[in-house]
Amino acid sequence: MFDKKRPNSAAVGRIKDLIKHNLNLPETTILSVVELTCHEPGCPPTETIITAHAEDNSRRDWRINKPISEISEKDISAING
Repeated sequence: MFDKKRPNSAAVGRIKDLIKHNLNLPETTILSVVELTCHEPGCPPTETIITAHAEDNSRRDWRINKPISEISEKDISAING
């Protein structure tokens, strides 16, 4: 019924490792990486949303206007700036 393409788990793991390393996040931080496709005018066709859930229940979100498979270390470094 639904034929959703799943992102490559190795690419998701790589992004999580880069985020933890570049932002010096503690091991207890839970990261989620989601790729969304938008068909509305004015929004990027594909966007990756990275969310960090800290142990104190705080949350941080970052958006990168690329699919998961195209995100580079440079993209991750740019969100820290």
